[in-house]
Parts: sequence; structure tokens; C-alpha cells
Amino acid sequence: MKKRRLKWWLVGGVLIVLGALLIPEAYAYFTKRNYESEAVSQEDIPAGYTVATFAGGCFWCMEPPFEKLKGVEEVVSGYTGGETTNPTYEEVSAGGTGHIESIQVYFDPDVISYKELLDVFWRQINPTDDEGQFVDRGHQYTSAIFYHNENQKQLAETSKQAMAESGRFEGEIVTPIRETEAFYKAEEYHQDYYKKNELRYKFYRNGSGRDDYLNETWGNDRELDFPTKE
Repeated sequence: MKKRRLKWWLVGGVLIVLGALLIPEAYAYFTKRNYESEAVSQEDIPAGYTVATFAGGCFWCMEPPFEKLKGVEEVVSGYTGGETTNPTYEEVSAGGTGHIESIQVYFDPDVISYKELLDVFWRQINPTDDEGQFVDRGHQYTSAIFYHNENQKQLAETSKQAMAESGRFEGEIVTPIRETEAFYKAEEYHQDYYKKNELRYKFYRNGSGRDDYLNETWGNDRELDFPTKE
């Protein structure tokens, strides 16, 4: 009897794990043909907030570090930098559209500065890798800073130079600084993925190698003492 109970307990556990891993992908498959991304417009940005646009590989992993910060209203996952209009996740992830997975951060500059957001950004990526980020390979997963005005451009260039001179990284800092282009909001199931699919997100992140690299590179300096939301 005990062996039978153990067997069903193990089966149930496997089914729960498989469900957590596969349900999001099934949802993605059945909705992908009915979705066409739309470019974010000025009207979509919360009143009184400024925009920062970053790319650092998988956008699932780029949302949490910014979304927890005080002064950040919202972080949106999407695609930018390419030629294809209204791209889908399947098109971008397959490569060939020119787009890369990115995030837009809507922030209050009176609470947190763009320079501080840049400090957070560098602590999420491998800026010496021009062929992808961690387990995700290809141009669509490369890093970039997309500036929205000349002030952001100058701050980004100064920040990048500081990273290059820090001696923290082995190799050249290859993360490009580019002018902002049309930003297309990704499918809804990608937004706040780390909250909606916590188990799947942790499984992916733990196996991606991102945290291993960041811990080794930054050590005790990885976490910044910026105010976070309660």
C-alpha cells in the first residue's frame, strides 16, 4: 500500500512539473497565429514618466530587476531594432527580422535617474558577448542600449566607458548604444512572465547560466542599494 501511494505521489509530482513547463508553451502555440504586435506610442506611456529601452537577452529575465525599483511604474517586454513590422515572438526568436528582445522601463526621473537605471542594466548582462546572452544565442538575444534623446545617449556612452575602464570584464565591451526605433509590445503571456509562470521562469533562469556569471563578475557589488517598492 505504501509503495502504491509513493508511486502515485511521484506521478502527481511529475505531472505538476510538466504542466508548469508545458502549459505556457501550449498557450503560446494556440495564440500565436491570432496575435500581431503593435508599436508602442506616446499615448501608451503613463503620464509624467520617462522611457528607457534596454536589451539584455531573454526579456523574462530583464523585467524583475527594474520592476522592483521605486520610481519604476512599469516594465514592458517587446521587440525593437529590426525591419519587420508588427513582428511575433515566433518570427523574432527564429531570427531574420533584425529585432532583438528588449524591455521598456517607464520611470519617474524625480525618484530614480536614468544613470541609476544604467547601473542596474550592466549588472544583468554579459556586455562582452556579441553573439547572444548566456544560453540564448543569436542576434535576437544580444544586448543593447536604445537612447531616446541626446542626454540619454551621453549618459549611456559615459556609463559604457566606465564599464570598459573598470577592469571587471574580460574582453571588449561590445554592447551597442543605438538610437531608439519602433518598439513592439510582445504577446501578453510574456509580460510579467516571472510572476505568471514562476516555476517555469525559475527553471529556465537557473539553467541559463546568467546568475552564475553575474555572481562571479560582480560578487558583493551585484546588488545596488536603491530603494525598492514595498
